[in-house]
This record gives sequence, C-alpha cells and structure tokens, in this order.
Amino acid sequence: MSGSTIEIVKVSPVGKPPVRYTGELLDSPAGWIAARAAWVHGEMDLGYMTFMPGDYLDEYFALEQPYNAMALYRHTHELVAWYCNVTYPTTVENGAIYWHDLFVDVIVYPDWRTLVLDEDELEQAGLIETDPELHAMILAGRDNLLNLAARREYPFSEAR
Repeated sequence: MSGSTIEIVKVSPVGKPPVRYTGELLDSPAGWIAARAAWVHGEMDLGYMTFMPGDYLDEYFALEQPYNAMALYRHTHELVAWYCNVTYPTTVENGAIYWHDLFVDVIVYPDWRTLVLDEDELEQAGLIETDPELHAMILAGRDNLLNLAARREYPFSEAR
C-alpha cells in the first residue's frame, strides 16, 4: 500500500548483524516491492559514489529474482547513481522487507556507465567449489542487472 511505512532489513552474506531502517512504500509492478528511505548517516564517500546528509533512496526489491536496485538522489532530486545488489529473492514478512546481500554489487551511473564490485569477495568465499549453484545464481543476477540497466527496464525506467 503506497505511502505506508515499512521496515527494511538487510542481512549480510558473512553473518554481520542485520541493518534495519524504515521506508515509505512506493507503487511497484507485480514481482517487486519498492520503498523510499532517507539517508540518515553522515557523509560516506565510497570512492565511486558519495552518500550525503539529506540524500534519499528509492529502493526496488525483486520478489522473484536475485537482486535489488537503489536509486540514490540528492535532496535536490538529482540522481547520483543506482546501487544494485545481487541477493537472494526478497521476502516480505510481518510488515518488513528482508533482503540477503550476496557479495556482488553493480553501480549504474546516470549516463548508464556501469561498475561491477566485489567479484573478488565472491571468489574468496569459495562458492564456485562449495556451492556452484549459488555461485551461478549470483553471476546470473549480476548479468540480469546489467541487462536491465542497458535496456532501461524497470526499475531503471523509474529514474528521474
């Protein structure tokens, strides 16, 4: 229900405590749930993009696919970049969105350039030997995100 408040819970791939925050539900098509959340931390410069006080994120969680995409906007509504995560499919339970991060991230800039991050962490996790099916799902999720962005399909079609 658009406009309602919902808790968003990020689960780490390596057992760190979950990150919890609230967002406001946005309209989304079947197979997705979307929310807007305020950036409530200080400035965070990641080198390839910077989060600033007053920023907000429109977050799009796939319910049947292994990824999500978060559009970072300045308080002026200028799109900074999309920060996308390969995940297990998102679940919604007890009034909360749960997503489980799976190493690989994709950054999509407003000019549609892309940057893939943390493939080294995926390789160090050893999933190619211990869980080849999960490893293949992660790579497929990465490729699907890159294809959605290249075709400007939802959620990338929502960029302002």
